Amino acid sequence: MSPAVTPWTTPHVRQVRVRLHGHDLSARVGGTGGPVLLLVHGLLGSGASFGPALDLLARDHRVVAPDLMGHGESEKPPGDYSLGAFATQARDLLTVLGASSATVVGHSLGGGVALQFAHQFPALVERLVLVDSGGLGRDVSPALRAVTLPGAEYVLPAVFNRWTRAAGRQVLRPLQRWTPPGTTQVVSGLDTLADADARAAFVHTARAVLDTGGQRVSAADRVYLARALPLLLVWGGADAVIPVRHAHELHALLPGSRLEVFPGAGHFPQVDDPGRFAAVVTDFVTTTADDVLTPAQRERRWADAVRGASSVADAAAVSPSPTPA
Repeated sequence: MSPAVTPWTTPHVRQVRVRLHGHDLSARVGGTGGPVLLLVHGLLGSGASFGPALDLLARDHRVVAPDLMGHGESEKPPGDYSLGAFATQARDLLTVLGASSATVVGHSLGGGVALQFAHQFPALVERLVLVDSGGLGRDVSPALRAVTLPGAEYVLPAVFNRWTRAAGRQVLRPLQRWTPPGTTQVVSGLDTLADADARAAFVHTARAVLDTGGQRVSAADRVYLARALPLLLVWGGADAVIPVRHAHELHALLPGSRLEVFPGAGHFPQVDDPGRFAAVVTDFVTTTADDVLTPAQRERRWADAVRGASSVADAAAVSPSPTPA
């Protein structure tokens, strides 16, 4: 771990290790009462990517912030690193921890996981919070697109290894106190790439959602389903990874959603301004308490939305005529 980064545990937030389907998954959990918040980090992140906001949110909520498989201190086995696999993993973790439903908060890649979670398990999602979320458009930083290039998995070990990590730590140590929190998160993520298993998991995860043109997995055809539950969008106004335009476009499509832009924040508004982030999420949870439906109602509303936007026709009526020989 980079010396500039705290593992982020406090008297109110502790780290646990869960044995899930034969693999070790690390998670930060905190709080003993109140609504459950499932906080899902982004690519190269971990539960610690929510920083001090974890402790602030744990005062009034029960927080669960996993290190997704392949990330942080969780195991990094060969396998499925798709959004669907991460969503199922998060569902199973909540089950093991005894949480029957949650407000799902997803940052960056975790936003895509949160959207997938809501699609796969609508009865479990009380509210949805998307933070500088992926899955809402093609735009993404060139550095992430580069990971999808052929041969990137052979270049990464030359750039990120135990020798370059040691040298980087020596250079950065005197600059710790002046390093912006968001930059610290990026450095921490890159630091993990010195590990071969972490590099492999990173490449598999990136290629599952990106290509050289940008984000290739999009929820654009399904965002109408988000009308079925309270939705909050939080974005850094200076985000250079995923532009704030994505937030404004989704907000315009879903007028019932809430939008909070942090003008001076980058891709990590939750660490650039943790106090405001925790306050915004807490207010959202509190003021939408009357809007939260029962699991059966959520499942029914989701099903009604899917049926309402779909149609069924006789195959013969829509099949093209065979081409004459």
